[in-house]
Amino acid sequence: MAALIKLRHMPVVQRCVWNHYNKLNRCISTSKKNSETATTACEKAEDKNWVSYGFDYKSKEEDTNVHNASFFFSVTLCLVLGGFAWAYSPDIHLRDWAQREAYLELRRREKAGLPPISPNYIEPKTVKLPSEEELCDVEIII
Repeated sequence: MAALIKLRHMPVVQRCVWNHYNKLNRCISTSKKNSETATTACEKAEDKNWVSYGFDYKSKEEDTNVHNASFFFSVTLCLVLGGFAWAYSPDIHLRDWAQREAYLELRRREKAGLPPISPNYIEPKTVKLPSEEELCDVEIII
């Protein structure tokens, strides 16, 4: 059904294309005049008020092409290549290394028959705890 509706509007599309091509060709008049030379019948309004991007001040086409190319290379390629470099850069914070070391240590302790984490990681003799008198009425939450 949608295809039939689109086909119904086909003459509108054809007219738009025809007017576009006629507009491009309509500006040059080759009729014989007093001087018998080809002259331009109309000037493009967009060229009259054209403001340069700063790449070329004489040619609008060259200015637009250089503008588009420079933004393509600077923005698109920098974002793509910059993102690629950021994604595949080495681990500067050594997060992967720390995780690898932890797995190796766990494997070593399992082979030796030790628990994964020793309950006496710090020697109890070296830890100095406060006495009961120093704690007084302080609530201890474990």
